[in-house]
Amino acid sequence: MKRAIAIGNFDGVHRGHRSVLEVTCGLAKERGSDPVVLTFDPHPGAVLGRKTPAVLTPLWRKQDLVLSLGIAECIVQRFDLDFAALTPEAFVRSLLVEGLGADLVLVGYDFRFGHKRQGDLATLRDLGARHGFAVQVHDQVADAGGPLSSTRVREAVAAGDLQQVRALTGRDPALSGVVQMGAQRGRTIGFPTANLGTPEEALPPNGVYAVVVDTVQSTRMSTVVTQLSAGVMNLGHRPTVGSDPQPTAEVHLFSVPPDADLYGERLLVHLVGKVRDEMKFPGLDALSAQIARDVVVAREMTETRTAAHGSYDRGQPFFEVKP
Repeated sequence: MKRAIAIGNFDGVHRGHRSVLEVTCGLAKERGSDPVVLTFDPHPGAVLGRKTPAVLTPLWRKQDLVLSLGIAECIVQRFDLDFAALTPEAFVRSLLVEGLGADLVLVGYDFRFGHKRQGDLATLRDLGARHGFAVQVHDQVADAGGPLSSTRVREAVAAGDLQQVRALTGRDPALSGVVQMGAQRGRTIGFPTANLGTPEEALPPNGVYAVVVDTVQSTRMSTVVTQLSAGVMNLGHRPTVGSDPQPTAEVHLFSVPPDADLYGERLLVHLVGKVRDEMKFPGLDALSAQIARDVVVAREMTETRTAAHGSYDRGQPFFEVKP
């Protein structure tokens, strides 16, 4: 089967990426090809010794979002030093032509490829003509704030501007992690929590957040995401009980029985709104009283979000942000 291949990192799967993928699907249909995404893991910069930004969407999440947009396959090419050493000709011949059956290749205006980024758009077009595939360069998508980019999304996350993240991506920002054994202090004060450790995603400012939580079951072939519960999350260093060196995420789930066994489960935590900053309390009684107040606020926030945008349906994870 012929393939229309969109190449890129697609971290965050923001509105600019969505535009590219919509074009990919449309052109693939016109040409009788399968629309696919080609991305790379690990990040090329990490392999080549460059500083890399915090991820917005881990690989499994990126694949899930890309496939929800009508893409037939999200192909992950392992990026290592051997792959980085490929000449532009070898990159095209072995990967795009012989490996993937490229009929059309879509790339950004600044696309470079091959050893030491030797290949550019002119190189790709020349190789496409020789190997029988078309090349399309997608325009950069912009809004009033400038070009849509993963960098802008990271900046909004770091600033705690959740509404800006929604405007750029069409989704609530999210963190994920596998539930691990903690100190279980939450159980002793009436608010058991799922401890996710330090999420790998780019983090917003420390604080208490209203959240909606999904469970994630991933295999090599698919990801199944199921809504679990609304809740309230503390992100930070837990100063009341002894400050952690790295920020950790702990989630109290409203609709999950206190004795539920979630250890080893991967959770996806959607940030609905910030309740307050992280604080140090004089003791556990004061902390418990504040959490009770946080729960009231978080319930109201999550109910308002659900009323505005419906359920968090993983079959359609995007919503349009109203001005």
